[in-house]
Amino acid sequence: MNIIPSQILGEFSVSGDLGEWKITSSSELVEPKLELLKISLSAPAPIAPPFLRLDNTIPQKDMFAKWTSGGYFYRGIPPNWWSKTHSDLATQVPLVQINNNADRNRFLIACSDALRFVVFHCGILEEGCSLTTSIRMFEQVEAPIQNYEFILRIDMRDCFYAEALQEASKWFTSFDEYKPTIPPKAAYDSIYSSWYTYHQEIFDDELVAECALAKEYGLNGIIIDDGWQTDDIKRGYAFCGDWEPSKTRFKNGMRDFARRLHAIDVKLLLWYSVCFVGVHSKHYERFKNKSLYFRGGNTQALVLDPRFPEVREYLIQTYENAMRDWELDGFKFDFIDNFHIEGEDPAIAEDYAGRDIKSVAHAVDALLTEVVRRLKAINPDVLIEFRQSYIGPAIRKYGNMFRVADCPGDINRNRVGIVDLRLLSGETAVHSDMLEWNMQADYKTAMLQLLNVIFGVPQISVKLEELPEEHRKALKFWLNFREQHRSTLLEGRFVPRLASSNYQHISAYNDEDEVVAVYSPGVVVKPESNAKSISIINASGQDGIVVSLNRPAVKAVIYDSIGGEQEILAPAAGFSQVAVPSSGLLVLSF
Repeated sequence: MNIIPSQILGEFSVSGDLGEWKITSSSELVEPKLELLKISLSAPAPIAPPFLRLDNTIPQKDMFAKWTSGGYFYRGIPPNWWSKTHSDLATQVPLVQINNNADRNRFLIACSDALRFVVFHCGILEEGCSLTTSIRMFEQVEAPIQNYEFILRIDMRDCFYAEALQEASKWFTSFDEYKPTIPPKAAYDSIYSSWYTYHQEIFDDELVAECALAKEYGLNGIIIDDGWQTDDIKRGYAFCGDWEPSKTRFKNGMRDFARRLHAIDVKLLLWYSVCFVGVHSKHYERFKNKSLYFRGGNTQALVLDPRFPEVREYLIQTYENAMRDWELDGFKFDFIDNFHIEGEDPAIAEDYAGRDIKSVAHAVDALLTEVVRRLKAINPDVLIEFRQSYIGPAIRKYGNMFRVADCPGDINRNRVGIVDLRLLSGETAVHSDMLEWNMQADYKTAMLQLLNVIFGVPQISVKLEELPEEHRKALKFWLNFREQHRSTLLEGRFVPRLASSNYQHISAYNDEDEVVAVYSPGVVVKPESNAKSISIINASGQDGIVVSLNRPAVKAVIYDSIGGEQEILAPAAGFSQVAVPSSGLLVLSF
């Protein structure tokens, strides 16, 4: 067994089928308790890389919460025998963090390889109550290589957990292969989505009318989801692959539809399931032998093999022609996580014939890199959305909008998704999953959907013409508030507290303005700054909040979000009970 020394952790034990592979390492202590550990593998000739496992154990001292990009509601540290998480180009981020219950970083480890399949096991060893970390490389089939190198970033500094995560995110961007694209201003605009509203039953006239209403709410674009390319409404992907607009749904074609939207100043983004060519597609036979596998069930489609140059070129030209011919403003690229090998790699038996890239991950990277390059040549401000879980460092090169994974009607999942994405996404615009709610709900309950994603970019997916009057007023109030405080919400210092309890207290602030929201009854609202104006959102689900101030306010106004406004006695320093209604707002001036 090999040993890799670490200046912070002591050592990693190395195991695996090394065979002819030679392993070396070097360490750089960036600052006390922050280490970069470089690990290199080399072989005499190109061969399949070996399964590699690195293990470390440290005492569990003041460690009670685990953070991963796909952790969602579970924030505890599991036992080491079911602590697995993984990442690759289209799945999560290769990083694990352990915190205490006071939001302080205790241990963070990140891997520089955000393209290949990397597995982290990080959990509690029952014998002795220790934290064990096991990093496993090359568990899946990989193409032959001769040299390989990766870096582990190990951070055990006592700092606010969010700062440690944000610094790790910046570290990823220091690698040339992960240089992020800078979003255009429109990527931060609230937007309308057709999916929950219409699903596949979409028609041009109805969509144009809905977009005209959406403009009244400040929604400046629409994402047309699945359905535009087929008359089928069975929700499978058997009709994907040709990407020709349905003549029933868009009777005068997609270019005419785009121009009608542009006439009312609404941008158009179209959905594509990138990897699928369905059994009813005209291209099915063409690509039948250039696929990774066939996905049955409700999907009924091939998953294309991007290692073939003609596959990549077909996809690139499809999007390029659509943008140019139809005057599109952007794309929603979906299902890229299906680009992987299931079972045996079909390329091995064919000795990689016809494939100019041997690694699937690197072929996807080449595909998406070229897609973005050629789309930006047509429109430098093209909008490109990806959704969880394809939100890692590599994906930031291609996409300028990251969306929370599907969670219809789930305010808590949407809030957690927004925060998780923001902590590792830098300037990439972070969008909510599409917001929907039942029209029979009280407006206060309905607006919790929006308030739980107020620190991201809202996507709305309800039929606006059917909204009750109170819903209309409240939606306009909060979308207007979001626009007025947009720079604070999205560019100010972001402070999501109570991470182990799924972020029940969130703040964003700059020198002039702070917005703070509370998401659970009984949580005391405590502003983070000395800003001149502080807006406190009551998203707790009940009337009334408790505010703790370090200075007396000069003026205090309560808003009920449907037109009610009341100036109250300004709270003094210390604790104050304030009668802010549920889904209401308290604005303090100092």
